Amino acid sequence: MAQLEHIEAIEKRLWKAADTLRGNSELASNEYFLPVMGLIFLRHAYSRYLSVREGIIASLPCRGGVKRALEKGDFSQKSAIFLKAAAQFDELVKLTDADDRAEAIIQAMESIEADYLTLKDQLPKQEYRSIPNDVLGILLRTLNPDELKQADGDIFGRIYEYFLTQFANQGAHDGGEFFTPVSLVQLIVNVLEPDHGKIFDPACGSGGMFVQSAHFMERHRHNPKQLTFYGHEKNRVTTRLAKMNLTVHGLEGNILGGEDAITYYKDEHKGLFGTVDFVMANPPFNVDEVDAEKIKNDRRLPFGLPGTNKNKKISNANYLWIQYFYSYLNEQGRAGFVMSSQASSASLYTQISPPPTH
Repeated sequence: MAQLEHIEAIEKRLWKAADTLRGNSELASNEYFLPVMGLIFLRHAYSRYLSVREGIIASLPCRGGVKRALEKGDFSQKSAIFLKAAAQFDELVKLTDADDRAEAIIQAMESIEADYLTLKDQLPKQEYRSIPNDVLGILLRTLNPDELKQADGDIFGRIYEYFLTQFANQGAHDGGEFFTPVSLVQLIVNVLEPDHGKIFDPACGSGGMFVQSAHFMERHRHNPKQLTFYGHEKNRVTTRLAKMNLTVHGLEGNILGGEDAITYYKDEHKGLFGTVDFVMANPPFNVDEVDAEKIKNDRRLPFGLPGTNKNKKISNANYLWIQYFYSYLNEQGRAGFVMSSQASSASLYTQISPPPTH
């Protein structure tokens, strides 16, 4: 308990320092959000890299008394990513005010993108140009406290999630909708017990369902690589967060963003229909602007359309989401999701055809 309280105190202190720095830099929360999350991504990645590096080095074959250099493949089964020297956080912290910190951070991000194609053009880069060089220096040092350099466990994973929570509370991006509280995600995961197969989140936000599913596997001494992750996320910036979140935990997933991920009108993961083992989601609530004409023949709506309003729009899309979840599952599949209390309204339910009997 004492250790947990100590970690919580560190989280709060780091957030307060970073947020105070934002105030002093005259940057708005939405301008500061992605660059800060990018730096925490780098620090988190470095923490996981260091935690497995010595063990990997010890296991490398030796030829003529010399061990080969570390490679990306060495880290693939260790839930960590390989970092070249330019992308290692200590190298960035060493920079002085005479150095171009923004350029160094950009090169670090490009180095990672070159090794991990799922991150191509996803990491923040040019955003650092808008932050003063001295502010970047203070921020790098703030995120690298001595007390965490030798910390055990996934401490920076907690910090990453804590900062996501705080930015969501500020409404720094997408009104805070990109983030589902960790406690709620853990509840869904612990109820479903995802221990194999395909996991699909059609409104995946920053990818918390996937990360917590991997943690569930690790706690039960299973390899998270046994899980395959698929996600939709309409907001492109949030898609970037999800891909960063997966990669820094050593995970891979097929995450679609932007117009290709508008779930109501497109099914870019068509191959998942009827095949998914676990669906987890916290979809947008009470949407009433879905065009009924465009979705009337969607095979993902086996129970029919909810009622429409005078503009021929679906009066409430909650029932669309519930049918999507049902349609993606295989015969033994299970779904866990967050839903508005309005989904239990009898007046709305009667407008949907009853499900077929079995």
